[in-house]
Amino acid sequence: MTRIYDLLVVGEINPDLILTGDVEPVFGQVEKLVDSATLTVGSSSAIFACGAARLGLKTTFVGLCGADVFGHFMVDQMHRRGIGVEHIQIRPDGATGLSVILARGADRAILTYPGLIPVLRAEDVPLHLLEQVRHLHVASYFLQSNLQPGLPDLFRQARALGVTTSLDTNYDPSGQWHGFDALLAQTDVLFLNETEACSLSREADVEAAAQKLAALVSVVAIKLGARGALAIQGSRIVNVPGLPVKVVDTVGAGDSFDAGFIYGYLHGWDLERTLRLAVICGSLSTQAAGGIAAQPTLIEALDILATWEKKGAPTLSEGEGQ
Repeated sequence: MTRIYDLLVVGEINPDLILTGDVEPVFGQVEKLVDSATLTVGSSSAIFACGAARLGLKTTFVGLCGADVFGHFMVDQMHRRGIGVEHIQIRPDGATGLSVILARGADRAILTYPGLIPVLRAEDVPLHLLEQVRHLHVASYFLQSNLQPGLPDLFRQARALGVTTSLDTNYDPSGQWHGFDALLAQTDVLFLNETEACSLSREADVEAAAQKLAALVSVVAIKLGARGALAIQGSRIVNVPGLPVKVVDTVGAGDSFDAGFIYGYLHGWDLERTLRLAVICGSLSTQAAGGIAAQPTLIEALDILATWEKKGAPTLSEGEGQ
């Protein structure tokens, strides 16, 4: 089989509208002025795909959007970043979702209109496409309610074709964390943050959570924010510290982390080097507003990785702003 793509992303498509300044609304028909408004690529899946493509992974995308301004914006932006968009379905009878992010310093509030986000099904993924990719990634599990029932079988079919799989659950708003057994059995790499890992595993300690989840999944990578990350593969646990950067916006940092990790994973890197690259990609992405504006190229990321490996500590290479 010919593997045309390194990566297939199956997921949600919606832009982010980021407003900054005095963004707390006042009802009673009060109009307020804000400092800035930025329309940018949103959604965990699309931000991940942009980060992977930025690193040079040949990436294609399956998802749904409306035949509206937001849908056309997202497809155009993804295409501009080298992502294959030919398998994105444009539904004239549906509306593209949108997240409005009210950002005030390091804090933010998010208003999301789901639109077509929950409508995508596993059956919308062309089976012949699985034969053309090396890896399949899914994020925003809980937002994509129609995708959930068929996802374990989709992952099973992918793995039967020699395609590795990864899942970033994101947070479960219900707090239940049920129904993962069949899906995790078909998942090669599981991405979580600390809260998600402890919630899914029912463990209070993050390392205990990682070890419990590693009994179900080959590789578990847990994002720890400014403290870096940890990963476990078999009996090996690796911890790496965070990269010191001046944080502007953390939107999408976890998705950029995932992209860096999958790059190392697909290139057969050892666990520690892979995790370091993931931390670099996630950290650098926080240096500009939105999820994709500061995602690094492979050269930029490898330059910092080389400095890290040379000095034995996570530092920015010369010329990188802090």
